[in-house]
Amino acid sequence: MNRLVVLSGCSGGGKSSLLAELGRRGYAIVEEPGRRIVREEIARGGSALPWQDAAAFLHRALTVSLADYIAASTYEGWVFFDRGLIDAAAGLKHLTGEKVQTSFADTHRYHSRVFLAPPWPEIYEAEPERRHGFESAIAEYERLLAVYPSLGYEVSILPKIGVAERADFVLDALKE
Repeated sequence: MNRLVVLSGCSGGGKSSLLAELGRRGYAIVEEPGRRIVREEIARGGSALPWQDAAAFLHRALTVSLADYIAASTYEGWVFFDRGLIDAAAGLKHLTGEKVQTSFADTHRYHSRVFLAPPWPEIYEAEPERRHGFESAIAEYERLLAVYPSLGYEVSILPKIGVAERADFVLDALKE
């Protein structure tokens, strides 16, 4: 059974908070590649930023996601990812037309159930790593909602409930 679980969906939909809760409960977690890349690029004065060079940013996100996947495949127990290879590949395809997600979908499979955070305007906030607006976040969510099932994943939409209850929802769904 594949223990690598993707939390994806709408930016600002509570994925990072959910990931932190799962980490507090003792599960292995992998922070969103995009956030790490943005922090690194800003610190070094780089340009692989979504608002400066989106294609370079997404290529880096693919590289980081692949390294995360390979590293996490050696962990014991459930491993929860804040986004993954398919998110970066879907973004790249949308931006440039490059079709890379099919190869990743075949050779680097995550758990068959993917959890998507829906648009949740009441908790959405702009952050230093997230400068796009809520409309862009919704469009990204809709792309991911289509991409994951097209690659054979079962999508579970995260309910708009408290963080601890969301973590319970995910863990209960994985027991099924």
